[in-house]
Order: sequence, then structure tokens, then C-alpha cells
Amino acid sequence: MAVTETLETIIYRLAIDDDGRSCKDIPDSACNEEPGNFQRHVLALSLTKISDGLIDPKLILSWLMTQLGAGSGLVGLLVPIREAGALLPQLFTAAWLRRLPQRKWAWSLGAIIQGLMAIAIVAAALFAPKTMAPALILIALTTLSLARSVCSVCYKDVLGKTVSKSHRGAATGLASSIAGGGTMAFAALLILGWVDRYTQFIGAITLAGIAWLLSAAIFATLSEDKGATSGGGSAIKDAVSNLSYLKTDPQLRLFIVVRALLTATALAPPFIVASAGKSSGSLLETLGFFVLASATASLVSGFVWGRLSDRSSRKVLIATGIVAAGILSLTALVIVSGRTENLHLLPFCLFILMLAYEGVRLGRSTHLVDMADADTRAAYTALSNTVIGIVLLAGSGFGLIAHLLGPATTIATMATMSAAAAGLALKLDEVQAD
Repeated sequence: MAVTETLETIIYRLAIDDDGRSCKDIPDSACNEEPGNFQRHVLALSLTKISDGLIDPKLILSWLMTQLGAGSGLVGLLVPIREAGALLPQLFTAAWLRRLPQRKWAWSLGAIIQGLMAIAIVAAALFAPKTMAPALILIALTTLSLARSVCSVCYKDVLGKTVSKSHRGAATGLASSIAGGGTMAFAALLILGWVDRYTQFIGAITLAGIAWLLSAAIFATLSEDKGATSGGGSAIKDAVSNLSYLKTDPQLRLFIVVRALLTATALAPPFIVASAGKSSGSLLETLGFFVLASATASLVSGFVWGRLSDRSSRKVLIATGIVAAGILSLTALVIVSGRTENLHLLPFCLFILMLAYEGVRLGRSTHLVDMADADTRAAYTALSNTVIGIVLLAGSGFGLIAHLLGPATTIATMATMSAAAAGLALKLDEVQAD
């Protein structure tokens, strides 16, 4: 026990630079347990982020579905199901989850379901008839996404109850960096081609399932105090009630608009990769470099963005909007100039964009947790995620823009969105100043 406590303290001190003296926005009992909880958050979140990288629908599942003979229509459903399916239901699931005094159990259950669905995808690929396998994979992915929506609502609430206000970005940022290192190893194998592609992808999805199951076990050991609950109303009534926050809290409205505009950092990479793939002659190899760029960005910037978010998530959102606008503008110029065959330009653009994306992800997560209190955190999370889910579905229209006007115009539009987000983020409150 003493050795375990010492290890927890060492990890905590390495990540936190205030010697644990600052304990904000959590009860004294939670403050005493913070070093251990901090470590558990980092470990559990690292495993889930590694799983996300190993089951990426833009790369892993799309390639697997293609190998199973799925048409472009079915393959095209992967990303909308994965992204919007994890966000849209949250306005309704949050009502049920707020009735739980300890929400770590719901998070662990969601992680278990995600792990089982990843294994179900492997089973469908290996044992189901090829005519049925793609549909079974989509069903499993839908279930996985719904479970992910439960985890998303619960996580920010549990984080807000178990880790101090000035340390939350460090926990999520450190997890991103650790996961980036793990995903880099997979990207290297993908690029080198030492292992049969099919075996490698099946193995990656299997590992993702195991990692989710391990994360569930770790998260369940968190020391979480019982929190506020809401009762009585139906999920639909509570969802409608949650919409009132958009009217009563102008900062929440502004935050959601900024976050919606910054979805450009998530929507742009496939268009960049597609442009590179046309010139490289090997889309799969190009996607391998895309995974490497994303993982490297997480590894080198996750912890830094997290610590900066603890100081000012507002400034992080401003900075990432500016960086994204600049690099997307440069990317559009590269495509227009016909220099996509250059082996260094687009990979560089991808890397810088993923640096910005990592900052956006950590900045908006920390900002949302810190701007809300214990009573509104789950509702704010669910409401903002549901709106962003709708935005991401609407973002599929960028594919039509790219088809009609070309990828350069699409990417330039996203650069404008990022610049607008940076400007609007100036009006956000400094929520860490409280």
C-alpha cells in the first residue's frame, strides 16, 4: 500500500507543478484522494484514447469494410455513426445519468460495452459471411457510439468531482501524450508493412477492445464522492429543460458557437489526406502517415496544451483558432499551386493542424468543465455535445462542396471558420480566474 501511494504521489508531482497545494472546486475528502485519482484518470483515459486510435473509422474500419466488399455508401456511414452517434444522444442520456450519485459506474459500463463491441467487430470480420459482415460491423459501431456518449457525459462530471480545477487539463493532456506514443507505434507498423495488413488491422481492433475493458476496471477504482442528483422528470422533459440553458447563459451559447466553428480542425484532415493520396499513389500509405502525424501531435503537445488550458482555456482556444486558420490557408495554397506531390508539404500541414486540433480538444474540454458547477456540468456537457453532433452531421455537406468546387475551396472555408472562432473566443470569460 505504501509503495502504491508513493508511486501515485511521484506521478502526481511530476505532472503538477504546485506541489499539490492548490485544491480548488472539490471537497476536502476528494482533495486528499486527488493524487490517486489523478493517476487513475491518466491511466484510464490513456487506454481509451489508444483504443480510439486503433479503431479509427477514417482508417481502420474503412479499410476493413472495403476488404469485406462493402460499397462506398456503407463505408461512408462509418464516420457519421462514430462521431454524431456519440454526441447526439447526450441531451437525453444526461437526464438519466444525473440521477446517479456516483457516475464512475456508468462510465465503466460504457467502456465495457465499447470493448465488447470492438471484439464483436472482430468476430463479424472473421466469422460472419461477407454479405452480412459490413452490416453487423455498422450495428456494433452504432452500439459502441451510444456507449461512448454515456462515457462522454459522465467523464467531465467525474473529472470535475475528483480532480482539482487547476489540474484537470494536466490529467487529460498527459493521457493524450501517452496515447499518442502508443498510436505512433501502430502507425510505424502500418507504414513499414512488416505485418500482413488484414492481420494487423484485426489485431489493432482486438487490442482496442482489451484496452477499453482495462480502462473500465481502472476507472471503477476512482474515489468519487456522491454528488447532486436530479429526479422525477422524464428524459424528454429534462432534455427540453436543458435547452433553457442556451437562453439563460450567454457564455454557454458563445462557447458552443466557438466550438462549432473549431470543428473545422476535425473535418479538414480527410480532405488533406485525399489530396495527398491522389499524388502519392498509395492512399493506405498516406493514411499511415496521417495516423503518425496525429499521434506525434498528441505526443508532443497533449500535456503542454493541457497545462496551458489549466491556466487559461480561453487563450488556448484563441491560439488554436489562429494556428488552424493559418495552416489551413497554407494548405489551400499548396493544393491550388499543384504542389501536393511534394512529400514534405502536406505532411507538415497535417502535423501542424493536428497540433491545433489537440489544443482545441483539450481547451474546450477544460473550459466546459471549469465554466460549469457540480449541478450543471452534466447538462452543459450533454447540451453542447448534442449541438456539436448536429453540426458534425451538417459538416458532411463539405463533401459536396469539395465535389463541386474542389478541396482547396473547402479547406479555405474551414480556415475562415477557424479565424472566426479565434475572434469570438476573445469574448469568452477567463473561467480559471475564479
